[in-house]
Parts: sequence; structure tokens; C-alpha cells
Amino acid sequence: MRPGPAAATAATPGISARMGASDWARLLLLSLLWGGSFFLIAVAVTGLPVLTIVALRVSIAAVLLWLIVAVTGRAVPRDRALWLSFLIMGILNNAVPFGLIVWGQTAIPSGLASILNATTPLWTVIVSGLLLSDERATLRKLVGVVLGLGGVAVMIGLDSLAGLGHAVWPQLAILGATISYAFAGTFGRRFGAMGIDPVVAGAGMVTASSAILLPLALLVDGLPGAGVPGRVWLAVAVLGAVSTGLSYLLYFRVLARAGATNLSLVTFLVPVSAILLGWLFLNETLGAAHLLGMALIAGGLALIDGRLLGRRARA
Repeated sequence: MRPGPAAATAATPGISARMGASDWARLLLLSLLWGGSFFLIAVAVTGLPVLTIVALRVSIAAVLLWLIVAVTGRAVPRDRALWLSFLIMGILNNAVPFGLIVWGQTAIPSGLASILNATTPLWTVIVSGLLLSDERATLRKLVGVVLGLGGVAVMIGLDSLAGLGHAVWPQLAILGATISYAFAGTFGRRFGAMGIDPVVAGAGMVTASSAILLPLALLVDGLPGAGVPGRVWLAVAVLGAVSTGLSYLLYFRVLARAGATNLSLVTFLVPVSAILLGWLFLNETLGAAHLLGMALIAGGLALIDGRLLGRRARA
């Protein structure tokens, strides 16, 4: 008999607070997949409403992940308590934050939204520190988060902060999304305790998200018209299959091995990946502010990881 959600929280196994090379590689790959989603979304919004894109994104991811489950012979979970956990995870990690971010970005610049989104590790340090015994908040972690957040602000451009204080509700919506992500990462630790395969965990979560978002998109946006360009459908397909479906395989694996706080660091790396991808493939400029921001982010990550400080102390 599988443990219920409450029991799973209590039985959450310990994690490696200091990530190994394989965990860092997964986190970097995850940041590349999510960083590339900005380009795909930019293409998709030229032909489809945002809520429809979000609903299709999670639905395509669900189809892909269940295909992987079927082909690899993994068992389909039938436990009601587990599906309730998938539903809660889908609400916390997809439905609520996606909706808040979409609404918030209608009124504030994308640069400011990106900086606000990068507060996710700060909230995760606080939430996981309160709820998880093996992810207690420390001064070193908090300083590292603030340093990394400063790096994101410098890299995106401090002028993006000029709008801070205006359009307060949309900004609070973005912050609400980051807090939801923090609770999602903390809540998602239970899947490791329950021995749930990352493929099955990802499939269950995006399936629950689809059950919420598809009817909502049909109600608000209706069915897509016949004149949507092929490149838009291609962008949505890649967004759903690669930047969502495959990315959640990495997401749940890092979450189970390294914990919610370490996983949330991907929000520092996503802007780095997006800027580097733009520089490599779109001929965008890579300036001194970008390099300084990346250096600050690297310093923040090193502080949170703690190994460099430990080596200096031993020396």
C-alpha cells in the first residue's frame, strides 16, 4: 500500500545538499530547455492566444510522457491519494503560476517580470526551510540567493527595475507565481519518498494540469482558427514535447536527488541560457553587463553550494 500525502511528507528521504557533477549537468540542461522556451513562445504568440498555448504545452507534454511510460513498460499509478498529489502538484507548478505570470506580463515589461521570477530561490529557501528538515535556511544560502538575484538584475538590465512600484497587482501576481513554485518544489519532494519514477511523476503532473487548463482555454479562447501558420504549430509542439515534457524528467530527478532549494536555482540559470542562446543563434549582443551578471550568479551558486567555502576553511 502506498503512503498517503501526509505520510509521504514525513517520510521524505534525505537529499544531497551539495550537488554532484551529474546534478549540475541536469540543472544546466534544464535551464537550456527552459531558456529556449522564450524563443518558442515568442513564435507561438504570433498565432495563438496565450492561455491556449499554455494548455497545449502541458497537454502535448502529457501525451509524450505517457507514450514513454507505455513504451518502457512502466506501471500506470492507480492510487487515488497519488493522483490527488499529482493534481495538487499540477495546480502549484503549472496552473496557478502560468496563469499569474500570463496575467502579470500583460501589464509589466518582460525584463521586470524576469527579475521578479528570479526571486523563486529566495521563496524556496524560506518555504523549504520551514517545511523540510533537511533543507533548513542558512545565512549562507540567503546571501547566495540575494547575490544571484542581483546578477539576474544586472544581466537583464537595472533599468528594468524602473517600473517597480507601478502596476503593483501584476507585480504581486508574478511574485505569487514564484511563491507557488516554491511550494511546488517543496511539495514535490514527496514523490521521491513514494518511490515514484520521474517519468510517471511528470506525466501525472502535466495530465492534472491539462485537465484544468484545457477546459479553461476552450472557455476563454475557443478553438484555434484554421489560419494558424505551420511555424506556430511547430513552435508549440517543440515547446510542449521538449521544453515541458522532457524538462520535467530532469525536474523531478534533480528534485529527488538535490532538493527543492537546489532545483530552484535553475531560475538564475534560465536568463543566462536565454541570453547565450540569443548570442549564439540570433546574433544578439553579449555585453559587459551580461558577463558581470553571470559572474554574480556564479558567485551566488557557489555560496549556496558551499563547497568552495568548505575547502577554504579546511585549507
